[in-house]
Amino acid sequence: MTVLDKKEAKRLLKAEKKAEKHSQARNLISRRMNVFFNILLIVFCILIIFPLWIIIISSVTSESALTTYGYRLWPLEFSVSAYTYLFRDGSIILTAYKNTLIATVSGTVLSVITVGLYAYALSRPDFRFKKFFTFFSFFTMLFSGGMVSYYNMTRSVLGLKDTVWALFLPMAFSAYWVIIMRTFYQSTVPEAIIESARIDGSGEWRTLIQIVCPLAIPGFATVGLFSAIGVWNDFRNCLLINDSAKYFNLQYTIYQTMNNLRFLKENASRMGGVNVANLPAETFRMAMAVVTVGPIIMAYPFFQKYFVKGLTVGAVKG
Repeated sequence: MTVLDKKEAKRLLKAEKKAEKHSQARNLISRRMNVFFNILLIVFCILIIFPLWIIIISSVTSESALTTYGYRLWPLEFSVSAYTYLFRDGSIILTAYKNTLIATVSGTVLSVITVGLYAYALSRPDFRFKKFFTFFSFFTMLFSGGMVSYYNMTRSVLGLKDTVWALFLPMAFSAYWVIIMRTFYQSTVPEAIIESARIDGSGEWRTLIQIVCPLAIPGFATVGLFSAIGVWNDFRNCLLINDSAKYFNLQYTIYQTMNNLRFLKENASRMGGVNVANLPAETFRMAMAVVTVGPIIMAYPFFQKYFVKGLTVGAVKG
């Protein structure tokens, strides 16, 4: 290589580095825009956290101070009477909380298993009855049997009346989640991996458990979070199916408690000898909001990394 060739190679190398730096600088936002977006995100975070903070502070404020001075950023008179009333000895809230926890955990696990198995079969191109079962699940999204048939089926035919099963079993399967998981299998799990496992002598169950499931964890986390939120916030099943208070979930129990408190407040003058002045009303409502929302908020960070992974899977092919 001559001296001219070496100079030309160095010149081309410098030109490529300069073009690369120019391309990177063009894709980057300016410092002013970066500051603007950071301030905007901080404002959004404050707007989201502010109502939750007001609810928490109101729940630990005395009823008289909250009624007189309204909502504050810090309690004028600190009091945990709402939580004491909520979790007093013999309170049905504790039983309802236990039922809700059992239903949420059981329903989430059952949903992930049933939806994962059903969607995996539909994602396989060699499954003989794929079209039939796809239509069978999709048909339920378009048409429903109605409230009366649902009521009779769950109480009389399935025998779910006054059982913990009624809190999660009717919600353990969803055709919408099946479509999500089927799409996730098809877009995330390469067909070549499954074919390689078959060549190595792996059966369907072993392929699913040892190869497909580790790759589909973000999809399972998505279905699990949807199911957990749905069971935790469910109100209708307990209202329709369960009659006994020992099988009520948290949402329905809180609804009944609030109705009872409202009834006592509105009819206090008609009830001789009944002192309802010290009963928490607004603070009790805020304490119930903290109790019901708190576990979901604390559980979400554990699922967040799987959501991020689910969004980025397949974005870059290497």
